[in-house]
Formats: sequence, C-alpha cells, structure tokens
Amino acid sequence: MKIQEHDIAPIKALGYSEEEARFLEIVVTHSGYFVLRQFSDFVGAKSGKRSSNLGHKIESRGHGCWRTYPGSTDRVYHLFSQTLYNRIGKNKLGYQRAHGVEFIKERLILLDFIIANRQHDYLETEQQKVDYFGRLGLPQESLPVKRYPIPLGSGPILKYFVDKYPLFLDSSDSTSSPVLTFSFVDPGHSSVKAFQTHLDGYRELLYQLNEWRFLYISNSTANFAKAQACFSRRFRSVLSNDIPGEILNYFRLRKAWDLQNYRLFSNRKIEELNAAAKRFQGDRFEALYSAWSSNRVGTEVIAREFGQTEPDRKVGFTPYLVRGNGLGASPFEEAGDETCKEEIRS
Repeated sequence: MKIQEHDIAPIKALGYSEEEARFLEIVVTHSGYFVLRQFSDFVGAKSGKRSSNLGHKIESRGHGCWRTYPGSTDRVYHLFSQTLYNRIGKNKLGYQRAHGVEFIKERLILLDFIIANRQHDYLETEQQKVDYFGRLGLPQESLPVKRYPIPLGSGPILKYFVDKYPLFLDSSDSTSSPVLTFSFVDPGHSSVKAFQTHLDGYRELLYQLNEWRFLYISNSTANFAKAQACFSRRFRSVLSNDIPGEILNYFRLRKAWDLQNYRLFSNRKIEELNAAAKRFQGDRFEALYSAWSSNRVGTEVIAREFGQTEPDRKVGFTPYLVRGNGLGASPFEEAGDETCKEEIRS
C-alpha cells in the first residue's frame, strides 16, 4: 500500500496529524467505518489518549459520528463527511451513506485485514481494477458487473467490482512475481451461499487468468471448510490444470446449447458456458469444435494437442482468520445510541 504525502495532505489540512491522516485515508478508501481499537492497532499503541483524541476531532469537525451496539461498549465511528471524501477524490465510493449492520460488520473485518496487511499493492477503486485487467488484454465483459436501471433512460448503468473486497498484488515472495489476489469477506454468515454467488460473479474473469489466489476472510473459522469445498467444486478443472478436460466440457455444453437442450442449463451452467466461450475463442478452437461435433476428431486428439502446450495454472485458496477484538471480531445486533451530528461544512 503506497500512501503518498499528496494523498494525505488534504486530510492533514483539516487538522489531523500525520498518523491520523494516514489512518483516515485507509478508512475512507476501504471501509467508511472503524472502531478506536483499530486506530491503536494501526499506530502500534495501546488504546488511550491518542485514539480518544482522534474520535474527538472527528466529532468536533463534523466529519463523522459514532454509535454503540448491544453486546459491546465499543463505539463504531462512521466517516460520513462529503468534505472529507471530496478532499481526497474518493466521493464515488458510497461509504458516506448510512448502511445496515451486516455491511458494517463486514467493513470492520475488512479494515482489520487491511491494517494487518498494508504491505500489499491494492487496486483500490473501480477504475483502477478495470484499467488493470484492461492492460492484461481481458475483455471488459468478463469483469464482475452489476447493472443499475435508469428510469426512462437509454440503458442501465454498469458498475464493476461493486463488492469492494480487497483485490491486490501480493509480493510477499520475493523469488516470484506478485500474485494477483482476490477475496471475500464473511461477516458471520450462517452458510457459504453468499460466497457461492460471489464466485459465480467472478467466474468468467477467473477462468481467463493463469495465476491467482483467493482469500476467504473472516473473524471465525466456522465456514472455512465449507468455503474450501465450495471453491474446489467451482474450479475443479482449473485446480487440476486439466486444459483438455475444460475444452471438452466447453464443447459438450456448446453442443447441447446448439441443439437447444435448454432444460439442461441452470443459470450457473449458462455462466460456465459463457466463460468458456470467452476463454476458448478464435479460429483454432472454432475449427476444432466443428471437427469434434461432427465426429471427425476424438478426445484423444484434444488431449494430445493441448496436454503439453498450455501453461500450468497456479491457483490457490486460503482461509484468513482476522484476529482483532471488539466489534471487528465479534457479532453485534441492530440497535444502538445514535450520536451523529450534522456535518460542519468547511
């Protein structure tokens, strides 16, 4: 994470110290919410006067507010000041709006992860992520997208990577190239259904990459085994580096679709077909599909042609346990004392 002086100068100009400005820049960029314990973790100090002073500054300047929740005495601060977001060019992130409890829990866990892993090179904004994969030559249609309808408009607004989970290049291993790392943050789900949906949204993109890792970030190990199994099912062929098997699976799906056997296709199968069509496009695959579908070539030809020519994929899944305390590492309920003030415009 490279925070330059020009990134924090506008925050310092609002009356914050160097360390406070660096911390607030991270909160504004990745979370919008924090507890004072996280600032103490950030500066490597015990909770006390320094963290209390930061909370007082935020309130007195009208840059945020706090509230407490049943089961905890910690104050959850929300940075809502439009002035603060505008000053550092992060006004489009949406964290200044009020959010539900699950979102807040998720962002607190995410912030604990960021604070503990500041060494990574994060792709922080939607545009940075879109530009990065564009430089890799990947079509924008393969990126995870959400469509927002426009009343009486000409078409929907497309938003990419709306989850805003950490996406970064991990250079921890100095002997190899940085590892592109995706993630999912579990705020305490009772199942891995949300994780399944998340993976399906990223399927087209992930199938086109040869080296990447996926982190399952949580403050509990409860879903780690189920998440691992879910990931293995979704990317079985990728994990086994079975390129001929992937091609044959694509050909079978494509032939079933061409024969209009639509009853065989769930939404996930349709997404799988679309992802494979983008991965295996071009004259070479078109000619091979034509020959295979007309029984002019068999599976042994595909196995022989692609068994050695395609590069091995390096794909991994890692559960990551966030070890915080307070609200960043324990559940809390919807309720509390609201102490928000109107923003003081500056």
